[in-house]
Amino acid sequence: MEDNNPILNISIFLAFVAVTMVIVIRASRNNRTAADYYAGGRSFTGRQNGLAIAGDYLSAASFLGICGAIAMNGYDGFLYSIGFLVAWLVALLLVAELMRNTAKFTMADVLSFRLKQKPVRMAAATTTLAVSFFYLLAQMAGAGALVSLLLGLDNALGQSLVIVVVGVVMIIYVMIGGMKGTTWVQIIKAVLLIGGVAVMTVWTLAMFGFNFSALLGRAAELNENGLDVLAPGLQYGANPLDFVSLALALVLGTAGLPHVLMRFYTVPTAKEARRSVVWAIWLIGIFYLFTLVLGFGAGALVGPDAIANAPGGQNSAAPMLAFELGGPLLLGFISAVAFATILAVVAGLTITASASFAHDIYNSVIKKGTASAKQEVRVAKITTLVIGAAAILGGIGAQGQNVAFLVALAFAVAASANLPTILFSLFWSRFTTRGAVWSMLGGLISALVLIAFSPVVSGSETSMIPTADFALFPLSNPGIVSIPIGFFLGWLGSVTSRAKESRALAAEMEVRELTGFGAEPPVEH
Repeated sequence: MEDNNPILNISIFLAFVAVTMVIVIRASRNNRTAADYYAGGRSFTGRQNGLAIAGDYLSAASFLGICGAIAMNGYDGFLYSIGFLVAWLVALLLVAELMRNTAKFTMADVLSFRLKQKPVRMAAATTTLAVSFFYLLAQMAGAGALVSLLLGLDNALGQSLVIVVVGVVMIIYVMIGGMKGTTWVQIIKAVLLIGGVAVMTVWTLAMFGFNFSALLGRAAELNENGLDVLAPGLQYGANPLDFVSLALALVLGTAGLPHVLMRFYTVPTAKEARRSVVWAIWLIGIFYLFTLVLGFGAGALVGPDAIANAPGGQNSAAPMLAFELGGPLLLGFISAVAFATILAVVAGLTITASASFAHDIYNSVIKKGTASAKQEVRVAKITTLVIGAAAILGGIGAQGQNVAFLVALAFAVAASANLPTILFSLFWSRFTTRGAVWSMLGGLISALVLIAFSPVVSGSETSMIPTADFALFPLSNPGIVSIPIGFFLGWLGSVTSRAKESRALAAEMEVRELTGFGAEPPVEH
């Protein structure tokens, strides 16, 4: 990577930021109401929203983390791709349309529809903020790794400065553009990312005469584990339970991710919500097939040793492959796209978290629904500043961690805290307020406690705190324990509660979620 050209890389990146900033400012001119700021005025088509969902979902973990995991661990690294993709079927079949029909702006709108507003909204906002924060950490760590590679920065101070810059640009996007501006950034980024990765995939295959078997053979030759890299078990063989736990978190987590659920509110009808998920599944599925070629391609053309020793470690596999194929120009383009990926995803996460606080806590709990749209949006913008600052500090602390792995933790928290409550709310008429609060907070606390006492945080050389050892829980991902706890507490809280929930509201919610009748119509200007 000696011929890396930092000035070229930064120029391409700045050009992207400049173009998207103009689009965000133009999109923000129509932000007159809360529906405009949170849901883009419900004005996007299914195809546009499908592209934006793909843009939101294909994060730094999908691109940088998975390519790195496949380059180093082969078959087991590809399991992330499979988990992320299969998860979409759960979201499509169980959640997407029903959530769109019932809600207004946030996940808590659905969960509190027929239950007591105050406790449920507080719990839902808490879990939304926790999941968003974990996910933001992963994106910020990815940003630091990527730019340190581009600029040849090996020191922590340079990487920290990069994370600050990403945070500031993200805050500007969200403050100015709201959901409409953020959605356009995600659409552009999805087109660039899938296009760029497609070019790299064809190029990589062309280097081996379009013989995928030859590519795999070369990757196995260069890997110290030889042909074992093509078989299951290299990373998870020692502890199959850990793999099951990771798989559960990945497959069930998507349907509980607040920033993905919020995308369904930007379309005018339930039919368009369904259509957007179908578009998203195709785009995301094709992308993950590309990661298989790119991961093994990086293993074959760059080599695991060079990747492990590069600034940014595993996360630098895809950019190093781009450099190997097309020199500084392709590296600059792919890195700018990866950077755009991070910006788009953190903007989506930030607007979700700020909407949740402003809409669920400030308006619904503190102001008891009396705040004007203008006040609510102002509070959302202040929250954006606070969350942005927290994400910058957290990202500086999480440098050097594999971003795919950090995202898997966010998925575990989402699957434990949000999914049980969403499914009970949509499908179980006897679900109560106590069940909802116990399920969300119990799932959240159990996931966080198990992560804190797992080998991820302490007890091994690759832990966040390698010098300490307070790992009491043997698995790296808590999903296999914390997800059943979330479901159990939701059931237990409901069957032990004597409070009578409104039968009329339960019936209204059922009609609305199944037919779309009474769901908020598109906002007209």
